[in-house]
Amino acid sequence: MTPLETQQARLNKIVAQLTYPVAIVLEGRDSAGKSGTIREVTHYLPTDLFSVCLSTMPSKRTMKNWLPFWSRKLPTRPMLTFFDRSWYSRAMVQPLNGWCTDKQYHGFMKRVGAWEDSKDVRFVKFWLSISEDEQARRLGERETSPLKSWKMSPNDRRALSTFDQMTILKERVLSRGGWHSIDYNNKSQGRLDLITKLCSALEGGS
Repeated sequence: MTPLETQQARLNKIVAQLTYPVAIVLEGRDSAGKSGTIREVTHYLPTDLFSVCLSTMPSKRTMKNWLPFWSRKLPTRPMLTFFDRSWYSRAMVQPLNGWCTDKQYHGFMKRVGAWEDSKDVRFVKFWLSISEDEQARRLGERETSPLKSWKMSPNDRRALSTFDQMTILKERVLSRGGWHSIDYNNKSQGRLDLITKLCSALEGGS
């Protein structure tokens, strides 16, 4: 087996013995590799033992009831739920693009820790880290590719001009602890490092 397949098999064994629900948060810049990572990590998992929650443009009602909305998305039985972006959009993507108010942002930052602590869920949170040059390369490839150009959005086009602002916002989140930052400039190595770290976390490590 390849190193990745070895870790996929390791994860299968862990998930089969789970006794608690797990929420796996993947955050990162546009083009970091969140969706592809979820596909690789879950490739051999039994379909009844995982789910994927994709972040979409929230309604006005959801924006006003942000954490209660996400409470309903958390797993309630022993399984893995992967979040391709998450409630942490309120701390990064939303303020970056002016989609939330300062009051909503600061209220979230004040409450999110206690909100997570109140849930009977194990949280494993990852930041997929890429450099400015690598993001520029990937977005350029996305825009010109007949297979990937559909993924290009106005937010993607703004991403490079707001790289430094996103850095400030994500550092405020990660500095609170509880996050694993994974180097994703090489996607293949990043996926291997992430699934290895995930397995170790679920086995009781850090």
